[in-house]
Amino acid sequence: MDQLPLEGMPRRLYSCTPSRLNTWLDCPRRYRFTYLDRPAPQKGPPWAHNSVGVSVHNALAGWWREPYERRTPVMAGVLLNNGWIGEGFRDAAQSAAWRARAREMVMGYAASLDPADEPVGVERTVATRTSVIAVSGRVDRLDRRGDELVVVDYKTGRRPLTEDDARSSLALAVYAVASSRMMRRPCHRVELHHLPTGSIVEWEHSEESLARHIGRAEAIAVEASEADEAYRAWAGEAPRGSRTAAAGRTPPAVPPRIDEVFPPRTGPLCSWCDFRAHCPEGRRAADGRQPWDGLGDD
Repeated sequence: MDQLPLEGMPRRLYSCTPSRLNTWLDCPRRYRFTYLDRPAPQKGPPWAHNSVGVSVHNALAGWWREPYERRTPVMAGVLLNNGWIGEGFRDAAQSAAWRARAREMVMGYAASLDPADEPVGVERTVATRTSVIAVSGRVDRLDRRGDELVVVDYKTGRRPLTEDDARSSLALAVYAVASSRMMRRPCHRVELHHLPTGSIVEWEHSEESLARHIGRAEAIAVEASEADEAYRAWAGEAPRGSRTAAAGRTPPAVPPRIDEVFPPRTGPLCSWCDFRAHCPEGRRAADGRQPWDGLGDD
């Protein structure tokens, strides 16, 4: 027999990452396809700009794991070459050209670093809890500057960054709070290191601004959690993998009410959505992109 919820019982914490919260904000339908549907709808082809970003991040993480004497710009280039991800490019020539660009990018950035200035963490998972959320994420680099910690995030996109990008980033603020609680050291400064230009934009949070970001994360989590519960209730009515599905019969159509819980939020981002093929509204809202279009001009 199902148990009835007891009055006054605490609500279960919503487990999430900043990426999950931002996906809910960007588009509830994409959130459902990404985190709830199992099996998830087939994604589109990989994006070349993501391949560049992951390759660069992996090379820089590997650079800090090398012995001190091998932390040279040349080693950064070697790591980039060895770990290059060639998915999403138009052809082998385009992949090779961008590998060379990325190699120069990481070598130039490594030349600006002090190999003896050991970070507190590289690709470090940090986590914290509030009365509403259990949130975690991975920090590209966590530095110590004096008595305080600094969250460092690498960026490889085309668009130059501004101070507002650092100030408004929910992920960076969450990482700062989680890092401070885990390491028992203050953490207020967050930095975006833009490798294509070599620029650094930073923001010094106050305790109040960090608290506002956490409050924002909690508000998003309440919305997403309620949608999750609606989805679970609906899935219980027509579970995937049921006898109907196993017999090869067409499963019942999704009731309109569940689509109302996870509506598409259309706009320019629809051009870049991994689930564009499964979203008629998104296809009408914006033209599709080739997997290499995010790279810009060759």
